[in-house]
Amino acid sequence: MPVPLWVRTGDLPVRAASGLVMVAITAAALWAGDYWWSAFAMLVGLVTLGEWVRIIWRMTKQPLRRVLGVALGVIYVGFGAYVLAVLGNAQVLGMPEGMPAWPVIAIIAAVIATDTGAYFSGRTIGGPKIAPKISPSKTWAGLAGGMIASGAVMAVIAGYATDRSVLLAAVVGAGAAVIAQAGDFLESGMKRRAALKDSGNLIPGHGGFFDRVDGLIAVSWVVGIIILFALFNLEI
Repeated sequence: MPVPLWVRTGDLPVRAASGLVMVAITAAALWAGDYWWSAFAMLVGLVTLGEWVRIIWRMTKQPLRRVLGVALGVIYVGFGAYVLAVLGNAQVLGMPEGMPAWPVIAIIAAVIATDTGAYFSGRTIGGPKIAPKISPSKTWAGLAGGMIASGAVMAVIAGYATDRSVLLAAVVGAGAAVIAQAGDFLESGMKRRAALKDSGNLIPGHGGFFDRVDGLIAVSWVVGIIILFALFNLEI
């Protein structure tokens, strides 16, 4: 029988406090908008890339593999951060100054909802693991909770800020949760091969920046690829 959640919340106060600080800083950068947000997104990307390099250095001692690993990090982390920087910049998107950057708000909200839903449902329900050799704490119940939470948040945003179908937004949110979890597994696999628990220690209760934005980068990557395909088709 799963242990009640309230018995297993030893790290929850620290995680919650750090999470609130991160949300506040991110919200402030979005509120400042435009190039302030772009600079913030790229700064987070640079710190995350530094942690990626640290993991690669621990994974192998072979110079060629290190170079290839760093190059992949530049592409993966760099493109994800660039997509976030662009989507949060009203001037780049041609939107009126001061308009809320709903695309990047939706992405961030979906990922936060995924992490929160997965955390509480996974710890409360427990059950079978998804990939215990890669990430022992991830359960199917957690994934389901993350999908439901992300879908609900996306539906609310769609109903409030757009004229899009709420049902479609919920489906997109659930899909974003799966992508975010895939990004989490990617980082977990890298850390396991490097014999590291966290990517860094900059965020109390959470580890490093990469530990917090692994899912966000994955979702941003997919959004960026979709945008590129859309632009390519429009040009054709």
